[in-house]
Amino acid sequence: MTEPERLALLEQQAEKAYDEMYEAHSPSHTAACYSDVKEALYAAIALARALGEFDTAKRLDDRLAHIKAVFRSQFT
Repeated sequence: MTEPERLALLEQQAEKAYDEMYEAHSPSHTAACYSDVKEALYAAIALARALGEFDTAKRLDDRLAHIKAVFRSQFT
């Protein structure tokens, strides 16, 4: 797998975990999904920066900020 493919996969994993947050049936499952989102996005942001894809890193960082805000307002 190339680094750009890995970056795309990490973003896909984050979005899947975000979707699963809404389908979680318990607070602990919701928190686990949120943790998965953050882990995948942090890794994707770091990889994007390492690849010199600073616009992508910024977009992913903005997405992470949005998801954090959603979690705090809807799930806590």
